[in-house]
Amino acid sequence: MNATKMSLCPACSACPEVEIVGDEVRIGEAGNLTVLKKEEWNVLVDLVQSGPLGRLE
Repeated sequence: MNATKMSLCPACSACPEVEIVGDEVRIGEAGNLTVLKKEEWNVLVDLVQSGPLGRLE
């Protein structure tokens, strides 16, 4: 099983991460972790890509 892991702050290793493992996406850090199932993640991605969710100003 391949895992993909990205830091939300590439400048250091102390920031939360996004880790994709199998059918789950884990966002956060120890003690503060959210786990999204594949279907939930795909809804989030669709909302970002289609416009309702975007950058905070």
